[in-house]
Amino acid sequence: MKSFSEVLNQHRLRMDRISVETLQVNMGRLCNQACRHCHVEAGPSRTESMDERTVHKVIELLSGTQQVHTVDITGGAPELNPQFKKLVVGARKSDKSVIDRCNLTVLFEPGQEGTAHFLKDHEVRIVASLPCYSRENVERQRGKGVFDKSIHALKHLNSLGYGKEGSNLILDLVYNPSGPFLPPSQEELQRNYKAELSELFDIDFNNLFTITNVPIKRFLDDLRKSDRLDDYMELLANNFNPRTSLRIMCRNLISVSWSGGLYDCDFNQALDLPWGSRRTTLWDISSFDELTGQPITFANHCYACMAGAGSSCGGALL
Repeated sequence: MKSFSEVLNQHRLRMDRISVETLQVNMGRLCNQACRHCHVEAGPSRTESMDERTVHKVIELLSGTQQVHTVDITGGAPELNPQFKKLVVGARKSDKSVIDRCNLTVLFEPGQEGTAHFLKDHEVRIVASLPCYSRENVERQRGKGVFDKSIHALKHLNSLGYGKEGSNLILDLVYNPSGPFLPPSQEELQRNYKAELSELFDIDFNNLFTITNVPIKRFLDDLRKSDRLDDYMELLANNFNPRTSLRIMCRNLISVSWSGGLYDCDFNQALDLPWGSRRTTLWDISSFDELTGQPITFANHCYACMAGAGSSCGGALL
């Protein structure tokens, strides 16, 4: 199998950053779940957490850029970080759209009783994990009891107006394959999700995002244990699609780690592959805008984002 960089050269693809429109902020590795495919290996025992000083720096830099229009907050379960609400409020004061990548079950954790109402009050877009509308498939990936809690959370969000027609409260769902294969058609799967969730549970949502599992961390370990790593990498490489190159997410996104480091994406952050030729933090730049036009760090796991219809935090690219 050729390396990802070799394939980019073969197709004469120059892959520098076009702009920095989305700032993805990873608030830490603490999570109330420990999912089998988690690329940051988050879980209840993790202690990494973005502190107040780092959140203040993110907010300060956001206030000085017109280019960044979206703040995409992730984790772990970002809501478990004590600084989560401060970041949301600061980003909204700078007139940025805010996304909360929510695992749904976190809304029932102690101290999170008012989180859903907080998200509503600040018009935060929720991107919620629901890898299937089947209890069996969800609990195989995410653990026993997760499905029922997720359905309960979605009903609660619907009751607040999320996902409802005519509402400005956006509720999107995320599908991850349960094994080493590419996602099906996002458009077709969205129709199935909407029909099943509406009929079975009277649940509404806006969009479904299909995201290819990236062969790193827990998913990589699972592939190795089942002796399927080589086959999966061949699948990704054989389905490389150069048409996805203009929309691959790292071309208009910068990822910030819980400690303030800058990376090309959340996957590179998980692998500690820093942006640029040296390690750079929030305190090394004066504006996110200066990162436009800079080269991107690639490795073979990047095949996952450019295989088939492509994959990003916003779902399929084509």
